Amino acid sequence: MSGKSEMKFDQKLADSLGADERGMRSYMLIILKTGPQDALITDKKQREELFKGHFSNMNEMEKTGKLKLAGPFATKNNLGYRGIFLLDVKTEAEARDLLQNDPTVKTGIFNVEILPWYGSAAIPMHLQYHKKIAKDSP
Repeated sequence: MSGKSEMKFDQKLADSLGADERGMRSYMLIILKTGPQDALITDKKQREELFKGHFSNMNEMEKTGKLKLAGPFATKNNLGYRGIFLLDVKTEAEARDLLQNDPTVKTGIFNVEILPWYGSAAIPMHLQYHKKIAKDSP
């Protein structure tokens, strides 16, 4: 038995998520990389404040419906990749505007790479479940 034959296509849901005929849509994938200022900003209190602003900006992007997925990489890697955001915006310029509200990006703790990405239109649905399983979720 294949899962596809058991599931019934839901046009209303597909439309509400902006899905194309494949159930997919476009996003902007943001890769946060270690920036040139990361090693230079050593004051613990300053770093705490900058990262507090980083998480505050993530919360704001989520509230406005722009942030669909976020998370750090589990281990250090030789590419300097630290984390990702998946943003629901049409252009790189829109993504850059949102990222300028992040103090870790503004100060150079993180550099960003922005790539158009095509993925499941259902990705945003994970947020409602994540809030139910994360004990520290607002």
